[in-house]
Order: sequence, then C-alpha cells, then structure tokens
Amino acid sequence: MDSKVKEQILAVRETGLTNMFDTLAVQRIAHERNFFELVVFLEEHRDEYARFILTGEV
Repeated sequence: MDSKVKEQILAVRETGLTNMFDTLAVQRIAHERNFFELVVFLEEHRDEYARFILTGEV
C-alpha cells in the first residue's frame, strides 16, 4: 500500500459515512471523491486493506 492509498482510506474514514468494512460503500465514496487509486486497490488487495483497518499496519 502506498502513501496515497493510505491517505485516501483515512479521508474516507474521516467522512463517517460508512462502516469501513463495507468495502462496496467505501469504493462508492472513494469513486465520488475521485480516489480512483483506492477503488482499484480494494479490488486487488482486500486482505491488505482489511489488515490495515484492523491493525493500522501497512
């Protein structure tokens, strides 16, 4: 995970609009905010995303 994706995850989380484990909603919010790197990252690296959400580790 690069720093841009991490920043985008944190930006979506700060909105408070969804549970961060609802990856479809996270993707929708990311798309609405033009966070296309995060949209693609969620398609390709859900396990790495879940580990970051659970532990904060990259």
